[in-house]
Amino acid sequence: MNILVCLKQVPAKDAPLQLAPDAGWIRDDVTYETNEPDAFALEAALRLKEAHGGEVAALTLGPARAAQVLREALAKGADRAIHVEGGEAHRLDAFAAAEAITRAIAGQAFDLILTGLQSDDAGYGQTGVILAELLGAPHATIIMQIEPAGEKKVKVKRELESGNFQFVTMPTPAVLTIQSGINKLRYATLMGIKQAKNKPLATATLDDLGVTPSLNRQQLLGLALPQKSKGTTLIPGSPKEQAATLLRHLRQDAHVL
Repeated sequence: MNILVCLKQVPAKDAPLQLAPDAGWIRDDVTYETNEPDAFALEAALRLKEAHGGEVAALTLGPARAAQVLREALAKGADRAIHVEGGEAHRLDAFAAAEAITRAIAGQAFDLILTGLQSDDAGYGQTGVILAELLGAPHATIIMQIEPAGEKKVKVKRELESGNFQFVTMPTPAVLTIQSGINKLRYATLMGIKQAKNKPLATATLDDLGVTPSLNRQQLLGLALPQKSKGTTLIPGSPKEQAATLLRHLRQDAHVL
């Protein structure tokens, strides 16, 4: 089973964020890490490879620093990597990003393409679905489990609302978006880190693929940091009256009851 995993480098969860001068994105001088849902997608791919054989390829779009997520993937067990480099990768919307991935893997055959459910920075949750449409492949979202189901078929478990699940058998090749928490992430071993240096890492650029923000279907007008505010409200009256007032605020204002 040959599997492609799409990874994205995003700002670390504890990174202090500041906006770029044009307010079009954040400043670049922050700490970055692998997008968490993508890390679970990689783990799912590696487990399928270990159980059923095949190859795992990792792909990312981003500037030179984004190659770090590929080196981590190779160290964990991926067989090869593809880096589509471009300084404007962060300005691509979900459609343009999916278009770049489609062009980057043209002529390559994969049984499964796995992406994270969504990215921790933009959070669109659209790239995997659009990628499937561009490839003309079936897709399923919010995947919690994957297992082969005969020749050129997989059975997947989807998470639905209210704690319900759906089991679907679908043909391959297919695109799946993976939910966080479906497995336990592994760490790269020292041997894996050494072996990663000898694994192939192909490179291309967004310019080579003819992909620019002009392909975007969505327009980001600007970003703004949330305003921090706090205040204290004193509730007068007897304890019974205070309790009634507090209950009303929780229901009508805070909407937590």
